[in-house]
Order: sequence, then structure tokens, then C-alpha cells
Amino acid sequence: MEIAGRVLPEGSWWDWEVIVWDGGRLRLAAGHDLTYHHGLEVVLTDPCFVSCPAAFQDPVFREPTAEETARLRRALGGEPPVVVAFEADAGGPGPVSCLIAAERLDIVPGFVRRDDDERATRA
Repeated sequence: MEIAGRVLPEGSWWDWEVIVWDGGRLRLAAGHDLTYHHGLEVVLTDPCFVSCPAAFQDPVFREPTAEETARLRRALGGEPPVVVAFEADAGGPGPVSCLIAAERLDIVPGFVRRDDDERATRA
């Protein structure tokens, strides 16, 4: 599986959730079940356009369409360095199209457990 041209490590990355979204980063957690832990984080630094649900399943990452690229150019005044486009199950009647633009993308594998207060902490 690839995301924005980068290969994700082997694993069961079915369940996804936004765990941090502040002015400087959008951090997505992925795993086979996010109830107690996750095994992968995708960190997007300086996100400038985000259109995706807070939680989704079974994403199919792809190249952005010409229309999506034009939409980002209009909204941002140029092309961002990183564009993540995908379809995912967000719990509705059909898949939802998602689009994220950012300055940088980092893939961080590793076991991260979830505390009772919903914060993610590295084990």
C-alpha cells in the first residue's frame, strides 16, 4: 500500500483515526483495531487543506485527480508539496473521497498504546 508515493510498512492498516490536529500537524493512527493501541502513524506537517472524516476504515490511497489538483491550486494559490487522496469507508452508505494537502509526510511505524484518557503515548 502506498500513500502519496510512499510505501507503507507491511501490516493490517484497516482502522484509521485522526489523533492530533493542531496548527502544525495532522497525525493519523492506523491499525487493525484502534481500541487499545495502534501500530502506525502518518504525520502530515503543516496541513493546509484537510477534507476527511475523523475516523475511517479500509482506505484506498490513490493519485489525486486533475479536478482535485485544480481545486487545491485554486484554494491554496499553488501546488502543495504533499497531496494525499483516497476513498474510505466512513460509516455511511458508500465510500467518501478524501483529500489532504501538507508540506511534509512522515510514516512512523511502532506500537503505541492508548491511555484511558484517549491520548496516544509511545510504549
